[in-house]
Amino acid sequence: MKKLLPVFVFLSMTLTQAQEKQTLYTIIEGVSSERLENDIQTLVDFGTRHTLSDTLSSSRGIGAARRWIISEFESISKDCNNCLKVFEQKNYFTPKDGDRIVKPVWINNIVALQRGKTHPNRFIIMSGDIDSRISDPTNYTEDSPGANDNASGMAGTIESARVLSNYTFENSIIYVGLAGEEQGLFGGKGLAAYAQEQGWEIIGILNNDMIGNIRGVDGVIDNRTFRIFSEPVPANETELQRNARRFYGGEVDGISRQLARYVHKTVTEFMPEMNPMMIYRLDRFGRGGHHRPFNDVGYAGIRIMEAHENYVMQHQDIRVENGIAYGDVIEGVDFEYAKKLTAVNAINLASLAWAPPALKKLSIGGIVQASVKFHWEKVTDPNIAGYKIYWRDTTSPTWDHCRFVGDVSETTLEGIVIDNFFFGVATVGKNGYESPVVFPNKIFRD
Repeated sequence: MKKLLPVFVFLSMTLTQAQEKQTLYTIIEGVSSERLENDIQTLVDFGTRHTLSDTLSSSRGIGAARRWIISEFESISKDCNNCLKVFEQKNYFTPKDGDRIVKPVWINNIVALQRGKTHPNRFIIMSGDIDSRISDPTNYTEDSPGANDNASGMAGTIESARVLSNYTFENSIIYVGLAGEEQGLFGGKGLAAYAQEQGWEIIGILNNDMIGNIRGVDGVIDNRTFRIFSEPVPANETELQRNARRFYGGEVDGISRQLARYVHKTVTEFMPEMNPMMIYRLDRFGRGGHHRPFNDVGYAGIRIMEAHENYVMQHQDIRVENGIAYGDVIEGVDFEYAKKLTAVNAINLASLAWAPPALKKLSIGGIVQASVKFHWEKVTDPNIAGYKIYWRDTTSPTWDHCRFVGDVSETTLEGIVIDNFFFGVATVGKNGYESPVVFPNKIFRD
């Protein structure tokens, strides 16, 4: 018979874990709207950050913007005893690569890597886009301030690095400015390929694209709601996996959807004033973002952004027409809202960076039985407290029920019929932080 721990031991563990997680409130308080405003203004002041714009000027164009971003990351690293490795990851593209590449260009991503102490090759990534555009996506000379799209996301990424560089994590964090987004997601494609070449284990990417606007084109003003876009299943799933879904479920339980649920859960717990909307879609209707290239090769990735877009201020030449002011200018950015969404990213980066690895193999059984059985391969990590079973109604968007089962490799939920719920398992650290939930990837029969 399994020996049970006294009740006071469980209570002590719970209190210790709760105290550990109080740090997330400190992280939220550490994000500065003033610094975000300064950074957004600096990026806007480069005039244009179009992918094909000037790279030699010290004050205008994407080259100057890149060098400033590098200098900011290097300054942050200096303040944390060189805790960030800052480098450029770049790829060369020509007009044959896309209609919006009208001349040969190097597309340079600016990467700041904060190594984890236990799992240095496991990465959670936060990205913002460096580049901007106006009405004509190939016009690389006219002013294109790109204040909200996407100086806000780039500034949020830099600010997250400032705040989180004060801490040491188990897993690694990457803060990255991706270029070439408006030309065809080229920066994301380059970094995703680089990650594969380097053998990085990617926990997921939080792509931030437009996190500063609260006044929607629909007339709604909302400084609390934001959207989390995620695809339902991996784009590169096999035919065997697709066929299994027909019989066992999982149509909305891919790794990106689990990452979205993780963000939703963390924000609901630690920022209850915010209203996270999980959107069951890869991205906006017919549009794209820089998480998609990572999804394409099988990495988990989501898009975090404002709830109510204003197309008058997106991809527009700066002008006044029929009394309407067009253009993505800094007056359209709400810095307190950008602060909130930056904090959303920061606490999720921290949670995932402090969490133990997720399960790789999880089997489930219980066909024609009044119980559900689970088998899994335990994760090798000295900081694991155990595992937590999650389940939900098949129509529920969130994991609504859970049970901690200890540091075991199998368990049974008695009295729960497998047909009526979806199930998953998260790894729980001694510090209270959890991995994303893993949906069963194998079926067994007794």
